[in-house]
Amino acid sequence: MKVGLGILEVTCDRSKNLKQMVEMAHEAAKSGADLILFPEAAPTGLINSDDPIKDIKLGEPIPGPATSLLSQAAVEGNIYIATGIFEKDGNSLYDSAVLIDPCGHIALKYRRISPLWHGRGANPSFYRHGNSISKVKTPLGSFAFLICGDLFDDYLTQQVKNLQVDWLLYPVARCFDDGSYDQKRWDTEEKPEYIRCALKTGATSIMVNYLSREDLGDGNSFGGAMVVGKDGSIIKEVPLGKPGLFIAET
Repeated sequence: MKVGLGILEVTCDRSKNLKQMVEMAHEAAKSGADLILFPEAAPTGLINSDDPIKDIKLGEPIPGPATSLLSQAAVEGNIYIATGIFEKDGNSLYDSAVLIDPCGHIALKYRRISPLWHGRGANPSFYRHGNSISKVKTPLGSFAFLICGDLFDDYLTQQVKNLQVDWLLYPVARCFDDGSYDQKRWDTEEKPEYIRCALKTGATSIMVNYLSREDLGDGNSFGGAMVVGKDGSIIKEVPLGKPGLFIAET
């Protein structure tokens, strides 16, 4: 499978972010990619504030305007598109992800289970979580999602392993506390842990993080992407701080 790794430079303008995503999807399709993965909460960035009045505006229904736009791009490019997105469901907000197939249908939707995408004191009736992991079978193989902190929960990685999926789609929004793009710290401290946890899933894991614009206010996510084989080998890696589309042969 040929995979596009869509490392967005996320801005405060949702329409600009979605335009980037559509353009990258078209570029990936022209490059012969079968699938493109975008990061966690890609249309907006992970900029929730634990204030429901403000944060409800970040979400939208699934299906909704953003997924409709991406569905059109999937049909035009004959490509699978996967992305993280804030989902509004009634008066609740979820940190979700979708896989859209080349016919424009939502083939798989996942709601992040791990809670640390919001503050510990956030209103639990508004900031909601998923409770299950499922897979979808496609001509490319079978897929499941985990989002960011999910990967570090042994129970969740075991669930993915039990599903016996071929591909784990893993959108993230990751930053260091000091806001740096510290490649050495990533290589020596963080990357080995991500690989160790990915190995537990028994799947080939595709991970994409986004880059923050300075005015986004999310802690300065540092980008980067990685494809980790079932044996823990690195199939493809993109250094921190580099926006754009990168192609991986898996």
